[in-house]
Amino acid sequence: MFNLPKYGTGGIGLARLALLLDALSIDRTRLQQHSIVITGSNGKGSTAAFCASIGRAFGLRTGLFTSPHLYRFNERFQIDGEPVDDELLEALVLRVATAITDLGHHGVLETFGAFEAQFALACLYFQETGCDLAVFEAGIGGRYDPVRLIGATLTCVTSVDLEHTALLGNSLALIASDKSDACASHGTVIYGENCLPLRAHLAEYNRSRHVSGLHVGDGIVISNVVTSAKAQNFNCRVGETILRGLEITLHGEFQLNNAAIAAALFLLWMRRMHPDAEVTQVDHAIRTGLRETRWPGRLEVIQRDPLTVIDVGHTPDGVMQALRGLHAVHGKDDWLLVLGVSADKNVEEIAQHLVPHFGVIVCTRAHHKGADARLVGGAARKAHPTARIHVANAMEDAVKLSQQLARSVPRKVYVAGGLFVAIEYATVLRGGKAEELQFF
Repeated sequence: MFNLPKYGTGGIGLARLALLLDALSIDRTRLQQHSIVITGSNGKGSTAAFCASIGRAFGLRTGLFTSPHLYRFNERFQIDGEPVDDELLEALVLRVATAITDLGHHGVLETFGAFEAQFALACLYFQETGCDLAVFEAGIGGRYDPVRLIGATLTCVTSVDLEHTALLGNSLALIASDKSDACASHGTVIYGENCLPLRAHLAEYNRSRHVSGLHVGDGIVISNVVTSAKAQNFNCRVGETILRGLEITLHGEFQLNNAAIAAALFLLWMRRMHPDAEVTQVDHAIRTGLRETRWPGRLEVIQRDPLTVIDVGHTPDGVMQALRGLHAVHGKDDWLLVLGVSADKNVEEIAQHLVPHFGVIVCTRAHHKGADARLVGGAARKAHPTARIHVANAMEDAVKLSQQLARSVPRKVYVAGGLFVAIEYATVLRGGKAEELQFF
């Protein structure tokens, strides 16, 4: 899509992207007023989905821009829960590509990155369809990410983990600082619970821009959590506002963090944009929106017999959080792990967090960017020398073998280690082909 490299050339792309937004006649003032920006190491997609679902439940025409997609590129651009259709997407791509070409003819010689073009497309799509609320998920960080050009005064940092350290910094404090920069001056950043130890640092970092912080675990309090196989129920206090009996169907304790952030973002946004809205209407929208949120790939049950669960987490903290959620919902016993890790990730570290919890592991390689299955197998043996480890280099073989092993004992199947392995496994299990999925 766009026939552009993943990243642009010529250095940081905020200046060229601003020219592109101008060329597309994007109203930056309206964009700022009607947008909420989601940043973080893990949980961005779920938080963005919660937030958009709440807006839709209130009756707002709501746009949602997320990445990466799982099955189809169109998923990245949604309005009221529906991905953009093929015909309109093609027309929007043409308009953005034409604007980029025209800028080249007028002296902008830098190459745009694909994500920059996609961000511009989302801005154009949401503006022309008259979205009342637009929820944007950052790509990487916040300081240099395209979402910074929104100038949003309501953003969040869902969580921090050591990722993209060459760009964001080699400590959690530096990474949280970078992500905080997506927020414009005189704005508010809502921080997830694992940012709480950085609270003093972030307060000082944000002080000169008059940016305030609100933290899950401090100003936002989650309580009375009840977890079942069907849902998670909890209470949430945001400042003086108390929301009781909230329910989400996304599993994992980390989803409570994400839901609380989304509720707080919407409450603050409504106070700024619709201060006269009835409290009961806002409460109903939050309650309904959280309950109705669906977000595939996160501890998703893709088959009941044998029970097969996938998770797209791909950072150390992400896979650990998901594993805890898996055990809480489906129990700790009788699992088989299908493990695959992207070649650009730390294979041994991911294996160390997952493998010791499983007695049987099928190591495989995703068609897209996957590390060699033998390398994954070696990391698995190092992490758990007594486990029964199988190596299946092709995803089709991994699906067939894991399903056979699960039925013979019986066992449950957990597919984890990265986005591509989880989505390819689900695709093959449903009769599709991994190589026909298109990512960039």
